[in-house]
Amino acid sequence: MNCLFILVLLIPLLPLLAAGGIAVYVLKGAAGDDAEPPTARLAEGAAWLALLGLAGLDLLALREGAPGHVAIGTWFASGKLVVPVSFMLDGLSLGFATLVALIGVVTLRFSRTYLHRELAFHRFFLFMSLFLAGMLLIVLAGNAALTFVGWELCGLGSWALIGYAYDRPTATGNALHAFLANRIGDAGFILGIALSAWWLGTLDWAGLAAWAGGNGALAFDKVTARLLLFGFLLAAVAKSAQLPFAAWIARALEGPTPSSAIFYGALMVHAGVYLVIRLAPLLLQTPDVLVYLAVIGAATALYGWLAGLAQTDVKSALIFATTTQVGLMFLACGLGWFELAAWHMGLHVAWRAYQFLLAPSYMHLVNRKAAPAPRWLAGRQWLYTAALQRFWLEHFARSALVRPVQSVGHDMRDFDDKVLSHLVGMPERRRAGADADDDGVIRGHGLAGRLLMWLAERFHHLESYLVLRRAEGPLTRLLRGAGDYLRALEALLEQPRYLILLVAATFVVIL
Repeated sequence: MNCLFILVLLIPLLPLLAAGGIAVYVLKGAAGDDAEPPTARLAEGAAWLALLGLAGLDLLALREGAPGHVAIGTWFASGKLVVPVSFMLDGLSLGFATLVALIGVVTLRFSRTYLHRELAFHRFFLFMSLFLAGMLLIVLAGNAALTFVGWELCGLGSWALIGYAYDRPTATGNALHAFLANRIGDAGFILGIALSAWWLGTLDWAGLAAWAGGNGALAFDKVTARLLLFGFLLAAVAKSAQLPFAAWIARALEGPTPSSAIFYGALMVHAGVYLVIRLAPLLLQTPDVLVYLAVIGAATALYGWLAGLAQTDVKSALIFATTTQVGLMFLACGLGWFELAAWHMGLHVAWRAYQFLLAPSYMHLVNRKAAPAPRWLAGRQWLYTAALQRFWLEHFARSALVRPVQSVGHDMRDFDDKVLSHLVGMPERRRAGADADDDGVIRGHGLAGRLLMWLAERFHHLESYLVLRRAEGPLTRLLRGAGDYLRALEALLEQPRYLILLVAATFVVIL
């Protein structure tokens, strides 16, 4: 059993260690073509080891049955709340984690050639390893707190790779868009964790399932369950780009094709579906929440289908097809068909990853224009325009999320420059050509800045008067006299008799 604990712990830890190793390698000055293979081998090796570990767990589960909930130790404790380092090793988690590791291996191997001689080659593999560690942690974690750690690692990796070409304003803008949309979902996840800890005293998925089944220490309360589900489902809907958060995923294609394949085509976009399936025991006890879930899934599937028909490039068409399929998975969960949704998720993960990785070759091989929109859609001008504009969701999200945040950022920068800098007296660099008649380098602003400038001028005048202005100033004469005395003392100490006397005096003091 101890070997099992170590193996389970190493599976998400290995890609995380690979990311740290790549970071150290880059800090040591890795550069050039010769530095690329070690980085790629380190990331691929960690993914391969994780895959082999999961294969071993799969064989153990087939032979002796799935271990289920496995607790390795205590993470932290506060009062009656104890959060362990625990993992859920059932058929769902083991199967999906194996698929995650397999796609990670394939994508990393594809990326070695695809990103050859890219300036940010090492940074790409670092964040891909970080993402893989987070995704494995989401799937294998046995409690909501540990799942949230993986949730945030995936968010960090996706944000960094959407803004991969950070010198382009489009890339950084799209990264900000995706970041803000997912932060709303993260707030919901934190709400679910807080309410679970406060009301139930447990964060384990097994504990939540036992409470929903009536086997917990507390009686099942549908109001409590609805509030818990609101937080967790908000996180799931945002991460899987369901309405009203569906706009960010199309902008996430700004990153390199391999990251699009593993993040938004295959793995991260299904994290929300996986979370919903984990919450199945609670959802089955709250049919009204299932209805809302089904409505969101059906609306998202319809949105993705119509918008996808109007797309003219292969990656956009694929991402809206993904949105449609994930919406159908949410619809299946809303209808209570959680097992069907799990099978659909596994098949879609494999197929969509293959399509995204094939997309660059497809674009080079097919030398013809994209197929026009269907006649029934093109004939309805209002519907075609809405589908072509993606139902204006991106414009709404930009107005409701991105622009307010950017405005707040500009206001804070102006406040810092115009108010705080003056209050603390920070110096302001001169602009070229301004006040050319003044030979000063900096200027003081505000009360504190002006006071410091006044003191600096007084000390400057004092220094000039005592030392620089007069060749025989008072301070100069004093320093010169002190120097003469020190040279005389040095000359005496250099004579042997005085040196022996000094050594003897030292021994007398010691004894």
